Amino acid sequence: MPTDKVYKTADDFNVAVIGCYSKLQGQVSYFTECCEYRSDNLSLSAPTAGTQDRYDIDQFADKASNGILESAWANFNNGVYRCNLVLDKIDAADFDATLKKQYKGEALFVRALTYFNMYRLWGGIPMTDKVVTVAEALKIGRSSEQQVFDFLTGDLNQVINENMLPSSYTGTDTGRATSGAAMALLGKIYLTFHKWTEARNVLSQLIGRYSLMPTPDKVFDVDNKMNDEIIFAVRFNKDVEGEGHGYWFSIINLTDDTNQTKALKECYKDGDKRKDLITYVKVEDKVCVMNKFKDLKSATYNTVGNDQIILRYADVLLMYAEALNEISYSNSQTSDAMVALNAVHTRAGLSPVQITELADQDSFRKAIMLERQQEFPYEGHRWFDLVRMGGAKEAMKAEGHTIQDFQFLYPIPKTELERINNTELLWQNPGY
Repeated sequence: MPTDKVYKTADDFNVAVIGCYSKLQGQVSYFTECCEYRSDNLSLSAPTAGTQDRYDIDQFADKASNGILESAWANFNNGVYRCNLVLDKIDAADFDATLKKQYKGEALFVRALTYFNMYRLWGGIPMTDKVVTVAEALKIGRSSEQQVFDFLTGDLNQVINENMLPSSYTGTDTGRATSGAAMALLGKIYLTFHKWTEARNVLSQLIGRYSLMPTPDKVFDVDNKMNDEIIFAVRFNKDVEGEGHGYWFSIINLTDDTNQTKALKECYKDGDKRKDLITYVKVEDKVCVMNKFKDLKSATYNTVGNDQIILRYADVLLMYAEALNEISYSNSQTSDAMVALNAVHTRAGLSPVQITELADQDSFRKAIMLERQQEFPYEGHRWFDLVRMGGAKEAMKAEGHTIQDFQFLYPIPKTELERINNTELLWQNPGY
């Protein structure tokens, strides 16, 4: 059906924007696979017929024909297409201007999040801000790092500066992208590109705007999913067929080849409440559920009600501490960076970190890196944190992998290289 016949009313565009969000449900498993198995959080002891691609990711035996990477590339780009379709059509529609601005802001946010995740996996990727034909798509080349940065920050700064998104929602709209989500994502993008001052400036606006839950387990309460700590999450609904989330959260066969690494299991101090969250509890014969995402009312694949948290306040606090430390190390116990770090650390039931333990900028950086590993396992952060903070080679060497700089990125899928068939537009990442 022609799109000009479909997208006319506010209801039409609401459905279209929800379609943008729905693509994120498929995306979260891809970047979690490409982040957790890649890192020192998870490992596979041996491949099976169904886990070879995942095993290759875990072992740094990357192939351009990896099915996970091929599917991820296609899924991400389909999500971008949906966002661009909204943005292409919405200005010509006739309905409430405030609602129209919100829908545009949501589409810009989801597009920025999608392209950001693609960039973290592959580096510069082909990007477009409008709907293109298949023939036109074949002529779009890879963007430079600067072009990616300008595209992502341009979208999000537009959302923020033009007040496109509300600070919160009520009722069934709860969980849609907010102004705070746009700021948190922008801060993470600035960190990724090592724009420390810009990251500090935007993240500082979120300090005190959200709050930490009293204990770590409360963050993941399925009966209070959009709690005060959650800034943005991909929503799942176990009561709707096909809308449950099962990849990380539910069924783990006790004979599965997936293992938590020694590095993860031993990174916690005695008394750290977060350690209990990475253990598995038995629900029924040969089925166990990770405590962190426990939803005991549902113990079958794809019927877990947990959302996939993308941005939360603990992340903002640690990103803020990271930006401040990179700008200028402070040896004060009461510095903003130290206060932010200890807010997360003490919430876990631990005594405050003392500045005497962090003698210089590098030791402070490593403390943040460790805190992030303890706070965010299985949330899709670890590999990206290691790459951004310069700890990937050391961490993977401890896991028995000697890696090279080119392995910070994945190979461009073979299917895409063959489709474009022009190395001046789309070329393979060096080393592959």
